[in-house]
Formats: sequence, structure tokens, C-alpha cells
Amino acid sequence: MTTELAPTSSLPEEHALQQRVMKKVARRLIPFLGIAYLLNYLDRSNIAFAKLTMSADLGLTETMYGLASGLFFIGYIFFEVPSNLALQRFGARRWIARIMVSWGLVATLMAFVPTAGWLYTARIVLGIAEAGFFPGIILYLTWWFPRADRARLVGLFMVFLPLSSALGSPISGLILQYTHGWMGLAGWQAMFLLQGLPTLVLGVAAWFYLTDRPNQAAWLEPEEREWLHDTMEAEQQESAATGHHSVRASLRDGRVWALGGVYFGLGYSLFALSFFLPSIVAGFSETFDTSFSILQTGLIVAVPFAAGAIAMVLWSKHSDRSDERIWHVVLPMLLAGVTIPVALYMNSPFTTMVVITLTSIGIFSAFPVFWYLPPTFLSGPGAATGIALVNTIGAASGFLAPYATGWLVDLTGNARAGLWVVGVLAVGAAIGLLAMSKVIPVARTTVAER
Repeated sequence: MTTELAPTSSLPEEHALQQRVMKKVARRLIPFLGIAYLLNYLDRSNIAFAKLTMSADLGLTETMYGLASGLFFIGYIFFEVPSNLALQRFGARRWIARIMVSWGLVATLMAFVPTAGWLYTARIVLGIAEAGFFPGIILYLTWWFPRADRARLVGLFMVFLPLSSALGSPISGLILQYTHGWMGLAGWQAMFLLQGLPTLVLGVAAWFYLTDRPNQAAWLEPEEREWLHDTMEAEQQESAATGHHSVRASLRDGRVWALGGVYFGLGYSLFALSFFLPSIVAGFSETFDTSFSILQTGLIVAVPFAAGAIAMVLWSKHSDRSDERIWHVVLPMLLAGVTIPVALYMNSPFTTMVVITLTSIGIFSAFPVFWYLPPTFLSGPGAATGIALVNTIGAASGFLAPYATGWLVDLTGNARAGLWVVGVLAVGAAIGLLAMSKVIPVARTTVAER
């Protein structure tokens, strides 16, 4: 009788241990990595605000601006997979610190580009420097967060993505409007300088702050370290038994490439919105005969991203509670795909921004739950390769989205055609994920695991 009761009586104790460990790990990792992610996205996308004054200084057309925005992803794409394999080999602490210091230096030096050609070069080098950061963090989090808590906790980390625009947009507008002439710099130059330096500081801090694996976490109690290490090892073995562990097997897995295609559609939506929303809001002056300062433009742009941040946290938490993944990606992608093409057909700035806010909610709600999927059938070096490959395919949209959107703006005189392309790709990606849902082993967690 004692043998039968022991497992049942230990469940509350194990659950309490799990809750305690997850709180400690979340408090330790999420704020630090989240701020790094905020700076990561800010340093690659602040060109959208720089454009408002930089285009005249450097003689950029819409197509040239789109090319400059997209060139970031050329170097980024080619170095994603090697960077993630290097992280697997050298450890997250060293590699993440190296990435952050590299991109912080390039982002800061972008303040001094004198011509469009130098801007193109700087964007390519920035992409090379940043390559591997995001998929590296996703891989790193799979070493620390068990499946039962992963979507919710990854959602808390990824909320810093929309926050980077929600907070960065008004800050960028403030810098542009009030620092012109500071130290002889134009406002856009001061913005690059002031937003690049914090990354350098945080990169140095990462070397001393991060811990590679749970069994090395001196900030956990021995019992907590043991539980987390054993739990993550068991999940890794389960993934290896049902999926791929090697680099070669991961590269040959059609599911990896298919998820990359889905992420391409999701990423295309994000990059089109991020790189052109400030220009769309600035264009309200012509479309609706309104007048907004650069700071006001930043505050307006912040609204959809703030709403997306809130939705991301709530939606990923709901995914963990309901233990469902596929529809938690498909439904928000459909919302984004349906709403974004009609945004510029609205008859006022208010209704336009309401529709764009719905688009933002859809885009950001899908992200954290999507990244739950690859580790369900990838582990070890295969996970490092597969996650990086999915992100690489998605990152290709980062080149195509701003370039194609800018070209269509120059061709048609407005952004409507470009947003129709965004909508079609988002809906297509959602349908594609739904079609492949039966071949993704999204195992349900047990009551005890939750």
C-alpha cells in the first residue's frame, strides 16, 4: 500500500519544486535576455525612423531604402546555421556575448555612414554580426524551460520584440526631433549612436551573467539543479528518440523546411509592418490632411506594438493552459493576413490604426507558440541546426519584404499593393501549417507536468 501511495503523495511536492525552479529560472534569464532581444530588434529596425530624415541626407528613394533595410538579412542568412553550431560547441555565455559586442559596435558606427553605398555595406555587416542571436536564444531556452512551461515563458521573453517598437518608436522620435545638431550630428546619426552603445555594455555583462546549462547553475539549490537537469535530459532523450539528433538528419527533414516556409510568411508580415509603419503614419498628412511631429508619429506607431505585446503574453499563456499549439499559431496568422491588406482602405487615421493594431496582435501572438514546434522533433546538434535553418528561411523574408514593399510603393505611389502581398503570404503560411499539423509530434503534457 505504501508503494502505491508514494507517487501520488509526491506529486504536490514535485509540482511545488517545479514551480519554484521555473520562477527562479524565469527571473534569472527572461529580463536579461529580453532586454538583449529588445536591443537586437531596435538596432536592426531603427532604420525605419532614421528614414524620416536620413533619406534626404543620403538621397534615398523608397526602393533604395527598402534595399538598405533588406540587405541586413543577406549576411544574416549565410551565418545563421554556423553561428548556432558554434553556440552549441563553445557555450551560450561566450557566444551570445560575442554576438552582442559585435553587433553593438557595428550599430554604433552606423551613425557615421556618409553615403547610400556605405549604408548598404553597414547593413550587411550588421546582419553578419547579429547572425545567430535569436535562434541561439531559442535553442538556449530549450535547455532551461521544460515543454509544459515553454510557450508561456518563451512568450514572456518574446514580448520584448513588440516592446522594442512600442518603447523604441517614441524614443526614436524623441531623439530625431531634439538631438539634431548635437555634437555636429544629424538626428538620425545621434539615434544610431545612442541606441547602439547599450548593446555593447550588455554584451560585456552577458559574459559574466549567463550560465550555459542547468547543472552549472550555482544560483539554484542542489535539489533544484538536479530536478531541472534530469527533466531537461529526459525531454532531450525523448526528442532524440522520436526525431533527429544529427546535423545531417535535421537538414534532410522536410518538416524543418516546411516550418521555415511558415516562418517566412510570418516574418514577412512582421518586417513589412516594422520597416514601413512609421512611413505609413507620416503619410497620413497627405492622405487625411493631418499633421504629426516626428515624436507624435513615434507615439502613434507604438500603439499597435504595445497591443501586440499584451496579446503575445496572454495568447502564449492560453496555449500552455489549453495544451494546444497548431491552432494557436494558425488563428493569429489568419487574423494578420485578413486585416493587413484592408488597413489602407480605411477613411481615417483612427480606423486605419485600429486595423493595423489587429494585424499586430495577430503577428505577435503567433511567434512564441510557433517556436514551441521545432524542438518537438529536434534535439542536440540537430536542434541547433534545425532551429537556425527555420530562422534562416524566415529571415529571407527580411530582405524581400522591405525591398519588395519599397519597390511597389515607388511603382504604384502607395503601400496598398505591398500590404496585399503581406496578407496573401500570411494566410498561405497559416494554411500550410494546418496542412502539416499531422506530421509534427506535438505531444500533450500530463497533468503532473503542468
